[in-house]
Amino acid sequence: MHEAPNAGEMRACRPWLLAELRILEPDVVVALGATAGKALLGSSFRVTKQRGVLMPLPDLETIGTPSAARELGDEPPERADTQLLATIHPSAVLRAEDRDQTYAGFLDDLKTAASVLH
Repeated sequence: MHEAPNAGEMRACRPWLLAELRILEPDVVVALGATAGKALLGSSFRVTKQRGVLMPLPDLETIGTPSAARELGDEPPERADTQLLATIHPSAVLRAEDRDQTYAGFLDDLKTAASVLH
């Protein structure tokens, strides 16, 4: 298995993440797994607690910082320009004891994200 990136490595990649978000201007961002969630919402993000719920994407200047998690309650997700949904990483399905149930939950999360696009 590979190791999750440390905080310094995540900070080093932040400019590229921000540039991509600015160029793409997505309607919805899906964070696949804890590392992606922490890159967007800071170190307090927990995929087990925050998965499957639409939330406003934090301001690009605060993405990945402790301030990002505090912003979540400020704006209803349906009024945000870009919505964020966190879910498990697809590899978690392969490692799960109950793959069928885990896969079904993962698909439900993706359907929630897709609902933003309709």
